[in-house]
Amino acid sequence: MKNSKWSLLAMLFALVLVLAACGEGEEGTQQGQSADQAETDGNFSSKVTNEGEAIEGGTLMVAMQKDEPFQGIFSYALYEDGYDSYLMNFANTSVFKVDGDFLLTNEGIASFEVDEETKVVTVKIREGVKWSDGEALKVEDLLLPYYIIGNKDYTGVRYDSDFRNIVGAEEYHDGKAETISGLNKVNDTTYTLALKEISPGLYSGGDGLLTYAEPSHVLGSVPVAQLIEHDAVRKNPLSLSAFVVEKIVAGESVQYKANEHYWNGAPKLDEVIVKVVPSSSISKALEAGDYDLTLALGSANYAEIKDLKNIDILAVPELYYSYLGFKLGKWNSETLEVNTDMENSKVGDVKLRQAMAYALNVEEVTEVFYEGLRERANAIIPPVFSSFHDASLEGYTYDKEKAIALLDEAGYKDVNGDGLRENKNGEKLQIKLATMSGDDIAEQIAAFWLQNWNDVGLDVALTDGRTIEFNSFYDRVEADDPEIDIFMGAWGVGSNPSPSGIYAHNAAFNFSRYTSPTLQETIANIDSEKSFDAEYRAQQFAAFEKEIFEEAPVIPMMYRLELTAVNKRVKHFTVDYADTDFDWNQVELVSESGVK
Repeated sequence: MKNSKWSLLAMLFALVLVLAACGEGEEGTQQGQSADQAETDGNFSSKVTNEGEAIEGGTLMVAMQKDEPFQGIFSYALYEDGYDSYLMNFANTSVFKVDGDFLLTNEGIASFEVDEETKVVTVKIREGVKWSDGEALKVEDLLLPYYIIGNKDYTGVRYDSDFRNIVGAEEYHDGKAETISGLNKVNDTTYTLALKEISPGLYSGGDGLLTYAEPSHVLGSVPVAQLIEHDAVRKNPLSLSAFVVEKIVAGESVQYKANEHYWNGAPKLDEVIVKVVPSSSISKALEAGDYDLTLALGSANYAEIKDLKNIDILAVPELYYSYLGFKLGKWNSETLEVNTDMENSKVGDVKLRQAMAYALNVEEVTEVFYEGLRERANAIIPPVFSSFHDASLEGYTYDKEKAIALLDEAGYKDVNGDGLRENKNGEKLQIKLATMSGDDIAEQIAAFWLQNWNDVGLDVALTDGRTIEFNSFYDRVEADDPEIDIFMGAWGVGSNPSPSGIYAHNAAFNFSRYTSPTLQETIANIDSEKSFDAEYRAQQFAAFEKEIFEEAPVIPMMYRLELTAVNKRVKHFTVDYADTDFDWNQVELVSESGVK
């Protein structure tokens, strides 16, 4: 979920927001002609089709830019880390495909029908599909994820409002029933799912419909509390995709081999190797031809690689936004709900939050640090959802004088003349900011934000006096660490624009811990049957955006392009999410080693 784009590439293959034009051209290569030039006058292509003659087999070398080890949880029901979703992309267990409008289709492993009157979904799996160990896929494998997430011992984040929309899910979770009553096996290839409510989100994999399988012949008898450390999750997970994990060096690399049982055709590559590569060395590694593809390539590296002749740089506007979050309460692990407590929050005053938003010069950061690869975000709902994103919203544009005025109005004054404001009671005010560590640019931007706030008289300091490593950052934010008052986060957004998974009162990912009766009602309306009326749903999204703007529990900061560097020896590769026919089994190489 943290930066989950590639997991949904595997499961829903439709995470793109259409913000920028893609340019195409031609450029000579050492192996032939590239059909789509990586960069043309500042625009980017979304695919490469090298016309060189492909070799037989070969190893695709993939660099995953990361400055710390990956966690390595290979289960869609259990993972919480976007980097793990990158790794699962090559050996996934998804059962649905989607079209270019982010809607589930019946062209993948599973098909589905919805009876909107009875609120029952019927899911059927195609015959002849096998797991990578040769075991036939069966309906129990699609049922198992429901029973993992619904189990009382499940500690992950997917027991959410969507899941509780399944008839009988709460009763099963609370120990009042031995089964999920709304989940029923019809035969060896078919099951039905009864829902309390249905909404347009169902057709994007929402409302409680799960889009992946777990191997019941391996994990079916494993206690849920023990799953996360099981070998089939950590060391040798099975796959329904083109590749299967062959070897894992914990935190460092994953080696995949071709899945001989893949239902959609044998891969043309022999294997794929993904290695963690630090941000400080990835540019040199690409220049040396050590890697064929990149995952999570940072914008900071663009200046170093944009002129390399041995790679193409592909880009798509990403379904993503970064944000500033304010801690306004805590998560109640017993009721599984947010407890908003403005009175006891250091940042509980709405004018303080608004002032802190206006004080941030996001526009300068996008221009100076990101070379146009990012832009200031005006809203939570990304522009790809054109029916629900309001492009006319101004958002929190940089306005230092307005920030100062709001702080004055709210009673935050410099009492002792040291240039820093005290709180409304005249007491010392220091606000602790948590932000993730990263490359040099990340550190510089963190310092820039602190200076922005200092310029309006606010004493904002980094939690622990430093930026925080990725895994620890989210652990502490999720745990409502008292040393965190505000935090800089980011979300990779799924194909369903509903905000319920992040902003609902019972969403574990609601890290700001803000809710209200009106927000709960609005989110419920977005996810109701009434929202099959597109105009009504658009009105509810507008109401959601209005409350988020006015109350400022989070401040949308930036949208961004996602970059992928591709070595000239790669044939048939795309990052165009509208190209739903693309499959990893199509990728080929035109030379034995990377082009230098």
